[in-house]
Amino acid sequence: MPAQQRTLVAHQPAYLPWGGYFSRLLDAEELVLLDHVQFVPRSPQCRNHVRAPRGGPLRLSVPVVQRFGQRIEHVRIADEPWAARHWRSLQASYRRAPYWDSYAERLHHIYHRRWERLAELDIAVTRLITDALGLDIGFVRSSALAPAGTRTEMLIDLARIRGADRIRVGPSGPGYLDRELLVDAGIGVEVAHFDPPAYDQGPGAFTPGLSALDLIMWAGLKAKDILAGAGSIAPLKAVLRA
Repeated sequence: MPAQQRTLVAHQPAYLPWGGYFSRLLDAEELVLLDHVQFVPRSPQCRNHVRAPRGGPLRLSVPVVQRFGQRIEHVRIADEPWAARHWRSLQASYRRAPYWDSYAERLHHIYHRRWERLAELDIAVTRLITDALGLDIGFVRSSALAPAGTRTEMLIDLARIRGADRIRVGPSGPGYLDRELLVDAGIGVEVAHFDPPAYDQGPGAFTPGLSALDLIMWAGLKAKDILAGAGSIAPLKAVLRA
């Protein structure tokens, strides 16, 4: 029998990631968190949107202290009362959602402890969401793996380190990957797409593109199936032919 293929799924840490972040993890055994790459200010690495109490997006941003070119792993959270504000916002937005009580205690713990580094906070909220989705997935930080190179070379080296023979990327992947390097390395590519689904958010008009936490608060255990129905994964060759 041929050896079972292993897929590398790697993504930068993100704060309260949206549904597309998790749709590519539904069948994954492991997520490699790219915390050794450069931090990008005003990006999902430190901010995202939840639903405002009366509908519409509400952006939650974590204030940071960082230097230009600094790695995500080294970015520190500013000494400001951001956590109290975020906790109050989440309470106002979701305390009437049907699954608030299922996750309120864990969220309370996250927002009532002191965080020094952004990556650690991002990983904590991401783990809460993977657990809520019922995903048995390991987290590995790329800073602990020390991969060589950048972009395609880096992904190839991560695949080698983790024993993977294919990598999974988002829709922008075909635009930046060096296909010759991948062929030479014998690494296949999958492309994950995500079409944000509509779901019951309670009273008011639907607000799309929010953190996956919103879906969990309103859909509970059905959230995984909703994400599965909104995502698709195809080989790179099929994507290019289309």
